[in-house]
Amino acid sequence: MKEFVRMIVAALMTGLVGTATATAPATVAETVSVLELQERTHVHGLAVDRRSPDQLLIATHHGLFRSGPDGQVELVSPVQDFMGFTPDPTDPSRLFASGHPAGGGNLGFIASSDNGVTWQQVAAGVDGPVDFHQMTVSAADPKMIYGAYGALQVTRDAGKTWSIAGPLPQKLIDLAASAASPDTVYAATEGGLLASLDGGQSWQEILAGAPVSLVEVTPDGSLYAFVLGRGLVRSAEADLDFKTVSDSWGDRILLHLAVDRADKSRMFAASHKGAILASTDGGKTWVEFGK
Repeated sequence: MKEFVRMIVAALMTGLVGTATATAPATVAETVSVLELQERTHVHGLAVDRRSPDQLLIATHHGLFRSGPDGQVELVSPVQDFMGFTPDPTDPSRLFASGHPAGGGNLGFIASSDNGVTWQQVAAGVDGPVDFHQMTVSAADPKMIYGAYGALQVTRDAGKTWSIAGPLPQKLIDLAASAASPDTVYAATEGGLLASLDGGQSWQEILAGAPVSLVEVTPDGSLYAFVLGRGLVRSAEADLDFKTVSDSWGDRILLHLAVDRADKSRMFAASHKGAILASTDGGKTWVEFGK
């Protein structure tokens, strides 16, 4: 288990890739395969393109890319090092992110209203410009967004103003806001899965005993987590009764998960080794995307 924790920390520090050197230029313009993209850069987030559900948005260390079902990838925006990448749950053309520009420093809280082509800084955040490595938008109240930078920060006006919500859970890996209540947020940590029912002021364990490397909540209230040693698990938010969806992962650790809102049996995931995986049966079986 200590080795699993070491691998998670290393993946977070290096950006998901084990052997890639991330020397790709920030202005990669040609169309490449998703497998080649994985060798050139680090994956920091995934989202199904709601305007074109057959397309997958891939946020990376070298910009935002879009891939079709054939696994061919094109550059959407060269903004460097997207972190905290997450779509607006109500507007299919609006995306949120944070991270670093090509010249260094932090981007603050940024947003795109044209599906990722252009980006603007909406706010610097508390003690910013911030670099939210973890960020999540509440489907229960899309104007409410949580981000991790020094402490748990929150905005209630779609990112214009930010305040401190509470302390960050120790050894945080991922965040996901509830689909049922804007004041409920989940945290994947090296110690387990936590939940806050008071907007991040306090936390309680809901899955303990093993590191949890991702947490994702879909608009229908399905709560997914990847538990090391157990695999991908799912529960309804209403009962928090987790069942294992798939456990045949070998040494793979999942760090990002995207579920198609139009077809929840269709999923994509990114592993700590940089592989992008796809499932068409609700996460029971997976194949490498683009192969």
